Amino acid sequence: MGNREDLMAGAKRCLYEKGYGRTTARDIAQASDVSLAAIGYHFGSKEALLNAAMIEAIGELGAHMGAVVVAANRTSDDPEERFAAAWEGLKGVFVEHRGLWAAQFEALAQAGHSPELAAALAGVQKEGRLGLAALFQGLPEVPDTEEEIARGAFYQILLAGYCAQWLAAPELAPSGQEFLRGLRLVSGSVLGTPAASDRP
Repeated sequence: MGNREDLMAGAKRCLYEKGYGRTTARDIAQASDVSLAAIGYHFGSKEALLNAAMIEAIGELGAHMGAVVVAANRTSDDPEERFAAAWEGLKGVFVEHRGLWAAQFEALAQAGHSPELAAALAGVQKEGRLGLAALFQGLPEVPDTEEEIARGAFYQILLAGYCAQWLAAPELAPSGQEFLRGLRLVSGSVLGTPAASDRP
């Protein structure tokens, strides 16, 4: 790899191991085995490098999540069983990528003080929502419509909440079946549909 690729790899490693806020330019340079000056030459600043590394790492994480959900979609023809299996399978993704999940929350907390970071995170929101909409429907992609963006936003909120719960107290994070039960209860009370009532 060249210096630019080495820096990206080193920055991603730092995000996993040290988080967003505690990573210094020297940390990245050491992890990359590249000079400090190379950060400015290739990316302009440590912040720009970390932001680019965060976006790339999230993309890689999305691919891992996709493999988990695809596997869950093969477990049953029943949509409810697939939904439960997907959320159960995502637990493993939280375990393996805990550092990156934590770094994302750190970055979100700092976005209000960093226009560059806020812009980087905002720039991938729509793409992320469409990706999640496709992912949980077992599709390679979905059209760029308000319906699919809304569907993806719903999954995005579920995912962020699940991640926050898992980071705070993994033992209290819901199982796939508990996720399904909650969905039935909420949809039943909001939509009033008998099919969404609480069932064992």
